[in-house]
Amino acid sequence: MMKCDPDAGHCTLSGPECASEQAVVPQVEGMAVHYIGDPMCSWCWGIAPVISQVADFCQQAGITFSITAGGLRAGGGDPWNDAFRHFLREEWSHIASVTGQPFGFTLLQLSHFDYDTEPACRAVGVARQLMLQRGQTQRDLLTFFAAVQQKFYVEGADPKETGFYRQPCLQSGLDFALFSQEFNSGAAQKAVEQDFVKCRQWGVRSFPTLLLEKNGAMSPLSMGYTTAEPLITQLKARMGS
Repeated sequence: MMKCDPDAGHCTLSGPECASEQAVVPQVEGMAVHYIGDPMCSWCWGIAPVISQVADFCQQAGITFSITAGGLRAGGGDPWNDAFRHFLREEWSHIASVTGQPFGFTLLQLSHFDYDTEPACRAVGVARQLMLQRGQTQRDLLTFFAAVQQKFYVEGADPKETGFYRQPCLQSGLDFALFSQEFNSGAAQKAVEQDFVKCRQWGVRSFPTLLLEKNGAMSPLSMGYTTAEPLITQLKARMGS
């Protein structure tokens, strides 16, 4: 069963832990905030407005902001039965009450659904690559990420279907035809696997996670749900240190 902590406000990967290999962290000048999440992680949807505020602050303060899709349940793994649907209903209701984020429950009425998060994470990687080619920013990528979350959690649409991404592409300024060509490509599948590996190498085991990189060194900023104020306060303090 998917593991989510209602008190800490995060969902956790299954499987053995991987030691952090901080030498693989990309080097940036100054500071960088790395957001590690999954579009189909319910707590990542809960914290979405907070991440947006943090990204806006980073943009204003000249701090690099990046998004890495972590693959919470790449390949699925939980049977779509009454127990799992009950778990999701309880978890989503709790997150809605804590964060104020909207959830629709039409998805839970389906007789079958494969809760495989790999396609949604792959879509984020495809969007990132297309945006790099167009000169768009990671803030634009966050718009795409949030649109995917909205379509899944509120509208109950299936992220495994290519047509799911038509509206997220429109909202973030991407050409859906170009996106469609890349979405099921071998290159896109390899790229998302590299994102998953990066996440494990950083030692990230739960989502949402924010990491702070400064002068090539990585440190935790937050793990699990929080509000924007303490995060921005931390960033301001680290900017002056």
